[in-house]
Amino acid sequence: MARRITTLTVARREQLSPSLVRVVFGDPGFGEFEPNDFTDAYVKLLLGDSEAPTMRTYTVRSVDPDRREIAIDFVVHGDEGVAGPWAARAEAGEQLSMLGPGGAYRPRSDADWHLLAGDESAIPAISAAVEALDSDAVARVYIEIEDAAHEVPIDHGPKVDVIWVHRAGADGTGEAGESPLSRAVLAGDWLPGQVHAFVHGEAQTVMHVIRPYIRRTRGVGAEWASISGYWRRGRNEESFRAWKRDLAVAEQ
Repeated sequence: MARRITTLTVARREQLSPSLVRVVFGDPGFGEFEPNDFTDAYVKLLLGDSEAPTMRTYTVRSVDPDRREIAIDFVVHGDEGVAGPWAARAEAGEQLSMLGPGGAYRPRSDADWHLLAGDESAIPAISAAVEALDSDAVARVYIEIEDAAHEVPIDHGPKVDVIWVHRAGADGTGEAGESPLSRAVLAGDWLPGQVHAFVHGEAQTVMHVIRPYIRRTRGVGAEWASISGYWRRGRNEESFRAWKRDLAVAEQ
């Protein structure tokens, strides 16, 4: 079955931090969008030439049926990439087509506690997940960003600890995939009971350091862990998808 294409209209653009821009979409077109119940719901944005568009994957930050609006947050690094520069200049009235949404994760209510970790690219999905937690849920949240100026508000309950991990100019990861984020997660408290883990972000760190720690060292089963790379340093989305395919084959 062909994936559903929805065309939405930009309502406004909001600067959330020096590197995070929110584009809010609405009518005309909202009625075509069919949201799902996943907190990591994502769409494939069709950018550029309508005859041969460039496709980029982004998390749906929120859907507001009353205001008939959909918010998507973009990490912007100047003119680098395709979607970021578009979002930085998006104007009300522009239209954008997208495929989806897809998704696979929502925090389980039967978990004793939750571990969520990622970098800027995972802020939308992590924020949506934290907001979906029960009011008495226990969670440890680790988010790697450049510095304090890049922190954004996340609504959370009294038993949720949000730890902002600052790179402070230490760009990149080590050869083994170590990063400020991985060091924080591995050094952080591991709580008793059944964890439900959500870890997404730079693939080298996520797949080669944090995933082995959670799945092997801590013995967390696959049904209790959503762990995947959102991007890979030095690769665009097309070459990153090829890298993921090669990794899957190698692991089999």
